[in-house]
Amino acid sequence: MTRSSSGILAILGLIGLVIYGSVFVVSEKQRAMVLFLGQISQSNVQPGIHFKWPIVNEVRTFERRIITLDAPPASFLTAEKKAVEVDSFVEWKISPSEGALLNYFTTTRGDELQAARLLTDIINKDLRDEFARRTLQEVISEDRSEIMRLMVAAANAKVLELGIEVVDVRIKRIELPSKVTESVYRRMRTERNRIAREFRSNGEKDAEIIRAQADRQRTEIAATAYRDSEIIRGNGDATATTIYADAYSQDREFYGFVRSLQAYQLSLNSKQDTLILKPDSEFFRYFNKQAK
Repeated sequence: MTRSSSGILAILGLIGLVIYGSVFVVSEKQRAMVLFLGQISQSNVQPGIHFKWPIVNEVRTFERRIITLDAPPASFLTAEKKAVEVDSFVEWKISPSEGALLNYFTTTRGDELQAARLLTDIINKDLRDEFARRTLQEVISEDRSEIMRLMVAAANAKVLELGIEVVDVRIKRIELPSKVTESVYRRMRTERNRIAREFRSNGEKDAEIIRAQADRQRTEIAATAYRDSEIIRGNGDATATTIYADAYSQDREFYGFVRSLQAYQLSLNSKQDTLILKPDSEFFRYFNKQAK
């Protein structure tokens, strides 16, 4: 490669570096500002492709979208001087209004952490004032939404000079300090135990009533069943007696013979059965008749 060719390549490379350093792109998600030797020359560069002077110009980009600030929990006093721990978060963005980006850069030098610190101080001060005007019951119930609405309006009035717009302020949770919380939990446990004891006592009383009623009903049912069974048994015995009497009256001799056979069957049911009777015993009277 000749010396002239190397020189041309070097010049082309230098031109390429100059062009590369002169072009910058601002996306739809960003807002940009151009500084000339540290001083603001363009304060609101729109999205697209732009050019700048290398070295002397510096481009600073800023987030156009909403930024969430999750502030650390802070302690506030309510109207009745009760301390509460409040955990909240703020949604904010650089205001789209004219000159807002310039104010934001002037007050924070474009540092989101610095903007977050300033915004946290403002929000905490307003929260402290709002909680001081309300009781604990109010801040955890119906006034909670009202507090957040007022916080957005009050914060926006104070952050105009910062070039910031507060989109929303939300209270995630409100808790009592750990010492107070433990005391409240103890009282809650005591109350719940008392209620549980009442439920158990009422349950045992109702169980005893149910058992007594069941025992009484069982006794009544058993007595009624025994009475009815005795009546049925008595009627059956009476019917059987009537049948026996009718049968006996029709042929007394045959009836006596059948009854004797039944007696023989029951008495001599096994080979081991033994009877010691006189031969002329009434028990064998049908045998004796047969023998004659």
